[in-house]
Amino acid sequence: MNKSLKKYFPIFALPTIVAFVISFVIPFIMGLYLSFTKFNTVTDAEWIGLKNYITAFAHDTTFLQSLWFTVKFTVVSVITINVIAFILALLLTGTLKGTNLFRTVFFMPNLIGGIVLGYIWLSIINSFLYNFDLTITYDAKYGFWGLVIMMNWQLIGYMMIIYIAGIQNVPIELIEAAKIDGASRFQILRKVTLPLVMPSATICLFLTLTNSFKLFDQNLALTNGAPGESTTMVALDIYKTFYSRMGWEGVGQAKAVIFFLIVGIIAITQVVLTRRKEVEN
Repeated sequence: MNKSLKKYFPIFALPTIVAFVISFVIPFIMGLYLSFTKFNTVTDAEWIGLKNYITAFAHDTTFLQSLWFTVKFTVVSVITINVIAFILALLLTGTLKGTNLFRTVFFMPNLIGGIVLGYIWLSIINSFLYNFDLTITYDAKYGFWGLVIMMNWQLIGYMMIIYIAGIQNVPIELIEAAKIDGASRFQILRKVTLPLVMPSATICLFLTLTNSFKLFDQNLALTNGAPGESTTMVALDIYKTFYSRMGWEGVGQAKAVIFFLIVGIIAITQVVLTRRKEVEN
């Protein structure tokens, strides 16, 4: 059986490998090369070295501004999403009635597409702010908290499901033993549940971290960077640089490479640090 699998594995894996190379590896290598060139189309690329990277940092204040805004948004979103999702998971693995219904309802927002979600929340938030003669683009703080609320609403249910799976995987024998030893609920949570749920926490932190950093559709629909690009996140800034500034295509590509490296380093660091905290059942 194993010999047959090894024999035919390349045949079955070949279509996926070819698709991955064509759709990801080749465009990534081309994008990396283009970040060192000045171009309008791929065929007229002219090598200029590090000038695009220097321009992105030294001559384009919107990039650093959007990067700082993205970092603030990511920190707040990661904390709020995971804390609320974990609390809901604890409640829905207890004795609360109708847990299946609640799980379904909380998960449903994750099924809505980004652009649609952005316009839905634009209408909701503006309908509230109209009472005060304001809109979400009146001040950057409204856009910031609007994005945070929308991101929480979309991802909390998804993260909750992952935390529920982790909590249900905690051996009941350990909890019963802790109760017999006189441990309080908080002590059981801190000493038993949390360490054993860390694999789920690793996944949830990775997903919320990367999704928050890469947010584009919702940012475009909700604020489009207004007012004055103060709510522009990095993905939207890269898009605007590439498609809205004539002759800045190379700078936009350089920003994309920098963004890729930043997200990759942060995500890998997070996974390494949280996996160290994991314990086996």
